[in-house]
Amino acid sequence: MTGTAVGLHRVLEPGGVLPQAARRLDTDPRIRPDEVRVRVERLNLDAASYRQLHTAHGGDPDAIRREVLEIIEARGKMHNPVTGSGGMLVGVVDEAGPDSPLGLKPGDRIATLVSLTLTPLAVDDGLARWDGRSEQIPASGHAILFARSIAAVLPADLPVPLALSVMDVCGAPALTHRVVAGLVASGAPPVVAVLGAAGKSGSLSLAAARRAGAARTIGLVPTEDEERRLTGTGLAERVVRADARDPVAVAAAIGEPAGVTVVCVDVPGCEHGAILATAAGGTVIFFSMATSFPAAALGAEGLAADVTMLIGNGYVPGHAELALDLLRAESGVRSLFTARAGDDSAQ
Repeated sequence: MTGTAVGLHRVLEPGGVLPQAARRLDTDPRIRPDEVRVRVERLNLDAASYRQLHTAHGGDPDAIRREVLEIIEARGKMHNPVTGSGGMLVGVVDEAGPDSPLGLKPGDRIATLVSLTLTPLAVDDGLARWDGRSEQIPASGHAILFARSIAAVLPADLPVPLALSVMDVCGAPALTHRVVAGLVASGAPPVVAVLGAAGKSGSLSLAAARRAGAARTIGLVPTEDEERRLTGTGLAERVVRADARDPVAVAAAIGEPAGVTVVCVDVPGCEHGAILATAAGGTVIFFSMATSFPAAALGAEGLAADVTMLIGNGYVPGHAELALDLLRAESGVRSLFTARAGDDSAQ
């Protein structure tokens, strides 16, 4: 059997779409020559998906677990139909096809760096070990990686849950670093504002902006507790507090508009505040699956805002290595990750 690098052969319905857009995928454990089969150990739901499930079921862990299981069984992947998002997984390579370009071998413990929304996935334990109270799900089953998939061998020096948390959001700091470094190279180091700055992707983005040479960093958080925690890390020169869904409050808290604004908030309605907080000619990076891109585009138009808006797609070459290095090098980042262990609102 001959596979295709992007996994078209795994799409059951509808025909003619890529796996991410498919309603249902084929989870047959028999691999093609360019595929890899992974024995699943742990799933990590993205923050927006878990928040939506938690809200929809009033925090009932049994109901949350049932719905996740139903999605996986019905779709052959973890693809939340409301948020359109999924997450990633950790597992051990069972078998690697001879034509796979991923460089993986049986026995490698890996994290997939592609979304569960396009990864064929089957579970065989009913998610019985998951208490439904966190984004990380102990699980048993298998998943399939394509030739165009991305995966990284887990580092030996970090606990698996911590490494998974970092890799889940590693696209955010990498893209932030790229944008800021480009502006620094052009002679215009920007002020960088991060919305949701005490979360996982937010704290890493702050650290990445500082490493890239940002003129100044501002971290916006919603609560007094997060303000206290973020202030203690020293990751941001200024820490301000506002509801990211309140555009006027966000702009007032940030003050002089930032050259780069990074949105790492896992709730909808944060587009207009980010735009108002960004200077003319500046850049907004939306790194949240809760973002409404029509709202962002039409909102910028309605505000006559001359800003470049980027969709953080989760992949930048070297993203996992950069994020893990930031975690190791920045004690403030690691302290926030540790403090948020088991926190359902972590971003």
